[in-house]
Amino acid sequence: MSDTDSEPEDTAPEGETPETDAAFEDAKADAERAIEAEAEAEVEAENAEDAPPTPEERIAQLEAALADAHRNRLLALAEAENAGKRADKRISDNAKYATSNICKAILQVADNLERALLAAPEDKRANNDLVKNLAVGVEMTGKELETVLEGQGVKKFVSLDQPFDANLHQAMQEVERTDVPTGTIVQVVQEGYMMADRLLRPAMVVIAKGGPKREASVTEPADEKAGVDTSA
Repeated sequence: MSDTDSEPEDTAPEGETPETDAAFEDAKADAERAIEAEAEAEVEAENAEDAPPTPEERIAQLEAALADAHRNRLLALAEAENAGKRADKRISDNAKYATSNICKAILQVADNLERALLAAPEDKRANNDLVKNLAVGVEMTGKELETVLEGQGVKKFVSLDQPFDANLHQAMQEVERTDVPTGTIVQVVQEGYMMADRLLRPAMVVIAKGGPKREASVTEPADEKAGVDTSA
């Protein structure tokens, strides 16, 4: 067999040398080590999370939990106390103003008794014993009725010659009066009543206009009665 038929010798690809192969292997080994190191770091991190806390960490956790429990307890106690106060106030108000509707109805009876007395003036009483005795009976009935109302906390408030207050009075008419300050009540058509600290019925009044301007009172602020409760 001739020399031309012999197998060709193995030759390295062009551009590759033993040094190139060694650098490639080193880079590959470095990459594998980096991957292993990252995997070990992840395992260590997971183990650290699963590891029990140190005594100091556990103490801090318990102190924080105790502080939260104490704060929640104080909030619950405060809320319970406020709820109790609100309930007590509702009970007190219900007891104090439970008779407000019937008292309003009784006031109409008191108004009628006053009208009956107006029909029996003093001059007619002096000349007629029957009218006199009837008027005395009406007066006694009116006083007894007033006592009953006062027992329920109902009292008449003064309106005549007082400045008009929209919280207490209901204006029925305005009249020209130059002898009194504007806004002064010169006639009471129907008396007003309070029940404890609430307005039971406003007074129906006639007020003056055209007079001098009323001077602000020094002893009584203008808004003293601005918060009158009218829910009775």
